[in-house]
Amino acid sequence: MYPAELVKPMRQDLASAGFEELYTAEAVEKAINQEGITLVVVNSVCGCAAANARPAAKMSLKNSKKPDHLVTVFAGVDTEAVNAARGLMVPFPPSSPSMALFKNGELVHMIERHHIEGRPAEMIAENLMEAYNEFC
Repeated sequence: MYPAELVKPMRQDLASAGFEELYTAEAVEKAINQEGITLVVVNSVCGCAAANARPAAKMSLKNSKKPDHLVTVFAGVDTEAVNAARGLMVPFPPSSPSMALFKNGELVHMIERHHIEGRPAEMIAENLMEAYNEFC
């Protein structure tokens, strides 16, 4: 587990953009299974989360179509919530950071860590926006 003071600014980065932080399995299941489109960001302390994933998630929200619900869980901190989210992302293996788009509780789009590492935030945001245009 990472200390709260270490991850606080990383949490706030997404929370300030309108992402709801989820801490329990129950909250994750409720958020993902609600009606509409839900973007789930599995946040992380790694460099690719700071340089690529979080900026891409925020950039993607400039699209004309966007998810109804924005939520995030933090790997290495919110174990229960992260495990619940990853359980709903099967068949994709656990990775962080990662992003998943759900439509009425069904996984419709996934961006794994290997799609994030080494790619600019703009490219990742474009991938998300294409998914929004298709599913939102």
